[in-house]
Formats: sequence, structure tokens, C-alpha cells
Amino acid sequence: MAKEKDVKTNAMRILDRMKIPYEVNTYVCDEFIDGIHIADMLGQPYEISFKTLVLEGKSRQYYVFALPIAEELDLKAAARAVGEKSVEMIPVKEINAVTGYIRGGCTPLGMKKQYPTVIHESAGMHERIIISGGRIGSQIVLKPDDLVKAARAVYADVIVHP
Repeated sequence: MAKEKDVKTNAMRILDRMKIPYEVNTYVCDEFIDGIHIADMLGQPYEISFKTLVLEGKSRQYYVFALPIAEELDLKAAARAVGEKSVEMIPVKEINAVTGYIRGGCTPLGMKKQYPTVIHESAGMHERIIISGGRIGSQIVLKPDDLVKAARAVYADVIVHP
């Protein structure tokens, strides 16, 4: 039991404090690989595997977006969802300074600050979704509404539609 405590991330501690049930998946990986490769490696459906993106608005405010790994963020829809004129991805080199996480281990929960968070509305159609656990090699599986509650997030349609 003591060993399990050692692998808790900020995201997991937040869920524990809020008494939100979740499961942890772990996998072996020494460096960043994208969510699609991880889902393929673990046999997970793309539509329930969510990636976390951090953007900055024209106002200099940061925003967090979680969307299915195979989807592309619609920047105009994302800006509308958070009431900004425009938003853009932060540079990879700034991820740790802004979030406290590293690329490939970024999750909508437990960042250095509580940023406005948007989860793609498709999450609500699934019983459970998968997000990063807060470090490379770790995932959290939980109910979408529990993620919304824990991240103080909202649902919105923020993906590119063909």
C-alpha cells in the first residue's frame, strides 16, 4: 500500500480529497509519445482517450482544453467557449512553467493554478474517459462529470468539424 502512495500525482490527490472514484492505468514510457500511440499500445478507444491542451488568450489568461486524442481543437470555437477574441497554443517549452506538468503528462487537474477549463462535450456521452494521470506513464480513468466537477470545468463543442 505504501508504494501506491508514492506514485500519487497532484491530480490523484485532488480526486482523493474530493472522494471521487477513479482508476489508475500505468504503462512503460520514458519520453513523450502522443496519445494516439499510447491508445494503440494499450488497446484503448480514441474517443474516450482525452488529451490536455493549454492555450493563452488575447487577454494573457491561460485556458485548459481536454478533447479526444484524434480530434483537433477549433481555435475559434475554443475562444468563443472562454469569451476571448482569440486563443493560441502555448509553446511546448512553457508547459512546465505554466502548469507544473511536462509534455505528455499534462492533465486538467492539479495544475499550478486553477485555469478556466473546457472539456469537449463528447466526453459526456461516455460512461468513463481516460486522461493523463499527471506524469508520463500514468492515466486516470473516471466519469466525465466527475472530471468536470474536480476541474471546475464546462462542456463545450471545441473541435474542428470536417
